Amino acid sequence: MARNAKQELVNFVVRRALDPVMKAKPDGRPEAEKRTLEHVQDATRSEIERYRGYGSAQEVVVNFRRDLNSPAAEKVHADLKALHLPTINDIEDEFDAKVEDLGVQVSS
Repeated sequence: MARNAKQELVNFVVRRALDPVMKAKPDGRPEAEKRTLEHVQDATRSEIERYRGYGSAQEVVVNFRRDLNSPAAEKVHADLKALHLPTINDIEDEFDAKVEDLGVQVSS
């Protein structure tokens, strides 16, 4: 049975980096952190939908790598770090290993 590389990569990113953000609770946080959490959860919700919408494993890889250092992502990543939540940068090495394991080829 062929493995669905795109689905495996999307599930990996969602499970390891995005779900923890979505599951974070505002309880006990100062008001400013609650607002920041709400903002990053909205951005993360959009990111999950974006990842699910990619048409191929190659698209997932290209956009994951682009998201590591894009100016828009850097702001969200800074907010996530301040809230002690994971970013996709935290899973970069594991993601690259998964890409290699799945044999996904991306032209440079």
